[in-house]
Amino acid sequence: MPAHSSFDYAIIRVVPRVEREEFINVGVALFCTTQRFLGVRVELDEARLKALAPDVDVDTVRDHLESFRRVSEGGRSAGPIGQLPQKDRWHWLVAPRSTILQTGPVHSGLSQEPQKALEHLMDTVVRVKHAR
Repeated sequence: MPAHSSFDYAIIRVVPRVEREEFINVGVALFCTTQRFLGVRVELDEARLKALAPDVDVDTVRDHLESFRRVSEGGRSAGPIGQLPQKDRWHWLVAPRSTILQTGPVHSGLSQEPQKALEHLMDTVVRVKHAR
């Protein structure tokens, strides 16, 4: 049985009006050093975002969220930051910012499979379960 590895994660938020400090969770960034895993998953609920900020430019938000994913994957398509080592890209992803896209505090966890942990976090902190 594979051993559990520690990982760090942060929730990605859209903060349409920074001065109001209102936000919706739209994704998760997760980093597991021992398994050399850096992943970002995002799912933008446009209806929730429009309810919070009717005048927000959804296409621009999507473009910026896509840059988070590209940086996590690394490579030339992510620009100079995408060519940094994985650990440095992680630090860039979770660096404090006061823009429309922010990450929450970094938390830790344990998992045998970081990809499954990432999906679990998406289910528990990003995806909204609607009553039927």
